[in-house]
Amino acid sequence: MNLSEDLQYVIELARSAGALVMEQYGKVDRLLKRNDEAVTEADRASQRLIVTGLRKRFPSDGIVGEENETGDAITFDVPSPAGRNWVIDPIDGTNNFIAGLGIFAVCIGLLEAGKPVLGVVYDVTRDHLYAAASGQGAWLGTQRISVLTTPLGDKTMLMLTSNLLGPDQKAPAYARRWLDQTNWKIRMLGAACVEAMHVAAGVAHGAVTLNGKLWDIAASAAIAIEAGAVVTDPKGNPIFPFSLAGYKGAIVPYVMAGPAAHAELIREIRR
Repeated sequence: MNLSEDLQYVIELARSAGALVMEQYGKVDRLLKRNDEAVTEADRASQRLIVTGLRKRFPSDGIVGEENETGDAITFDVPSPAGRNWVIDPIDGTNNFIAGLGIFAVCIGLLEAGKPVLGVVYDVTRDHLYAAASGQGAWLGTQRISVLTTPLGDKTMLMLTSNLLGPDQKAPAYARRWLDQTNWKIRMLGAACVEAMHVAAGVAHGAVTLNGKLWDIAASAAIAIEAGAVVTDPKGNPIFPFSLAGYKGAIVPYVMAGPAAHAELIREIRR
């Protein structure tokens, strides 16, 4: 299939989902799903719209979505884990959305043979559309974007997601070190995909997410990699190709940064 044509179709799909979400912004109730995570009817409506659009155009592709209609599981309709599979986050930043904090996004990514080859992240309230397909560059609207290639320094901005708890329910030592200093400018936006797009666009040097899921990284990685980023787990190991077989929503921690900054962040984490 033609990734350029696929990308344009998915861009319009993300914009439509964003418009639907904005109609319900400030008008939804906080519901609970598995593991007491927040969800709203807007999340489910957005995913329904996206899934319907994807199945209409790509009937043989698989689909992984953060939501289902009852909240007891993710959506996992993957006939071929090694084939083409769409990964959806209908509202990344649901807690922000519920609270009225306008930092949330619609995210649609495509994995082919487990590799991120296409991604769209629509920062809804700012009307910022980030998009990329393999070999075609990364874009914010009509402007090509790229990561920072400089090393970390006193002006470095570093994105951290708000949940920094490790398996032991404590923040890791490196995160505590970073929060205890003022040279790096630490930012927590509460929406992993939006944080990642600031890396792709050269606003921040890097982003570290400890408790994200596959839908927090699939679309973002496709865009960030096209923008020149290195994307690994916090130990420096590759995340992609990602094995979808049996995926049920396990966490996918990651470090995303330009090459120089990524190497320094991995050294910092290993200290």
